[in-house]
Amino acid sequence: MKKSSIIAWLIILLAASYFLIPLISTFEFSLRLIRGHYSFEAYRVAFADTGFQTAFSRSIVLALVTIALSITLVVPTVYLVHLRLPKLRSPVEFITLLPMSIPALVIVFGYLRMFNSSSWLPLTNNEWSTDLLLAFGYTVLALPYMYRSVDAGLRAIDVKTLTEAAQSLGASGFTILVRVIMPNIRSGILSGCFIAFAIVIGEFVFAVVLSRPVFGTYLQLLGANRTYEPSALAIVAFAITWACMGLLQLVGRSRGARPAR
Repeated sequence: MKKSSIIAWLIILLAASYFLIPLISTFEFSLRLIRGHYSFEAYRVAFADTGFQTAFSRSIVLALVTIALSITLVVPTVYLVHLRLPKLRSPVEFITLLPMSIPALVIVFGYLRMFNSSSWLPLTNNEWSTDLLLAFGYTVLALPYMYRSVDAGLRAIDVKTLTEAAQSLGASGFTILVRVIMPNIRSGILSGCFIAFAIVIGEFVFAVVLSRPVFGTYLQLLGANRTYEPSALAIVAFAITWACMGLLQLVGRSRGARPAR
């Protein structure tokens, strides 16, 4: 084996150790709730807590709402940019990058300034409207990833030819988008959805400032009062994130395998 290969493998092993050793230690610690032997009791206690059930179910609902809002906002926009407004591609890409350059804390305080109880649109007056505002915030955070996933999917197909063929058959604009374009970029949309789901599950700043009991804030609260259960839920959150990444890889492998219909 060449010296360069040995050095490369050593670097990979060091990087893997830096990542895996804390994870394995956290998992091992989460199994120590019953003194003297390992068990999954911390997981059972955490899952049985009504606070966890409420917070996690709210995060799931918010993730689904965020995905629906992201698809509704991004897919038609990117389609129009590709088809009729190519000169706006650079400005639109710049706008979608803003959530990555502006801190989440600045964005959420801007929301509080604009939508507090004394504003023209008081979205913080009750729980459901605050949850809606939180979903809007999550949509903004997911915007850069959803936009690029959909954009990559549209770049892989001939948008103009598919649109003209559908128009020649009498299809309306909505029908073209839903029944022709979206099925052909399904992998790109799903990639953006998985990333948006992972963002919502792990997000903390928006939820804590808006005082909403979601999974991220519940995990922080549990960490201040319990010992082993927070480690168990941290492993669960990690598993969810990596499950989304695994699904993302599966979707990515199938991208380009299906011909445009």
